[in-house]
Amino acid sequence: MQLCPGEKDAKLRGSKVSYTGGFTRPNHFSGFVPQASSNPGQNNTPIFSVDDSKVSVLLSPQNWSHFHHVWLRDHCRCANCFHPVTKQRLVNTFQIPRGIKPIHHHASTEGLEIVWPSPSTERHSSFYPWSWLREHAYDPLPQLEHRATERVLWGSKIARSPPTITYEEVMEKGDAGLYKWLSTIDRFGFCFVSGVTPTTEATERLCERIGFIRETQYGKFWEFTADLAKGDTAYTNMALGAHTDTTYFTDPCGIQIFHLLSHTDGSGGTTLLVDGFYVASLLKELHPEHYDILSRVPTPSHASGEPTARYRPSPPSGYPTLQHDIITGELTQVRWNNDDRSVMSHLNLEVVEKWYDAVRAWHRLLVSPDSEYWAQLVPGTVLSINNHRVLHGRSKFDGKRRVCGAYIGMDEYRSKLAVLREKFDPCLQALGDQAAHGRQNVRNPIL
Repeated sequence: MQLCPGEKDAKLRGSKVSYTGGFTRPNHFSGFVPQASSNPGQNNTPIFSVDDSKVSVLLSPQNWSHFHHVWLRDHCRCANCFHPVTKQRLVNTFQIPRGIKPIHHHASTEGLEIVWPSPSTERHSSFYPWSWLREHAYDPLPQLEHRATERVLWGSKIARSPPTITYEEVMEKGDAGLYKWLSTIDRFGFCFVSGVTPTTEATERLCERIGFIRETQYGKFWEFTADLAKGDTAYTNMALGAHTDTTYFTDPCGIQIFHLLSHTDGSGGTTLLVDGFYVASLLKELHPEHYDILSRVPTPSHASGEPTARYRPSPPSGYPTLQHDIITGELTQVRWNNDDRSVMSHLNLEVVEKWYDAVRAWHRLLVSPDSEYWAQLVPGTVLSINNHRVLHGRSKFDGKRRVCGAYIGMDEYRSKLAVLREKFDPCLQALGDQAAHGRQNVRNPIL
């Protein structure tokens, strides 16, 4: 019998069935309550049952989760089915027989072991930790109970204590400060970094702590002033309302970095920040019909200020202002820039006035004093923004104002945050401990 790495010492036992008071036996029950643990009266092993098509596990009180046999076999994480280094699937999904069923199963405090029939003479054993099954339960779908970093929605009162970290912390070895910075952005949608030398070189080094810089029509690492060197109103001294950048990209830029290098012979240019998730929550509560419109109706956008560029998203009809996880329904992105909006020629007759009513309500909440956080940037302090959540703008200014910065892709940011979270988050440190003792970490929740 072929056993998963790290599980070869597991002993298979018969499927002895036990019941506790008040427990209702499900149909086709063939699981068991294990022998008493080292703490008398404590039971650390979930009850489970097996029928012809699935395994059912009581992962929490009154909550049975169901896992189909074909799904379990397809998600075996042994070294023969899932490469321990590349973290890629090796099992041939298409050779798994329709109607596959376990020929043996055994539960322990760590998880569930299942023995599968195999075309070869050897049988195949798969091991599924209870924590992994709980993380990936799909029937029923779990409630959106927690995030690794809980979001904080904020309004104008964030000015009392805006999230800030020092440049020294972010750049220090060991990456603890980098994790603090990126997780703060994840929690609040923005974070200031203080103590940065007001040069393009120091700012670029800070950006590259996250990942490679995303190059756009504005360049890779950019520096701008009010000279219209690029065909965008950012290169003027005009006031800019709250907006997100690059709505005309199919994949808008993720993290945006701003550093005011200098502002001479003038004033103004105060930075505006608005938490799009906070405003969306207000809209949903006050005007659910408007929230629905902005979650369904796409908004086309364009960037055509450069003679060599004509950017539109794919598809050209664009994407809704409020975008959600298709499974959980969680709000994942705010995408709004009225200045870059294209012709709304795709609206149905009955939707036109509803859409304008919805964006009026959205705008009223965006410009409400309760929503707006105004901050005067100074040389030496970098502003980092989650462009999928926080809208930014500025007041009109005069004089010479030099700003540098860059875009980092959302995927690069999320990748770096995931790696650091596995390193520093106590909930995932057990996985890291396994890897440190020679076991490959194939139980990461994203895998």
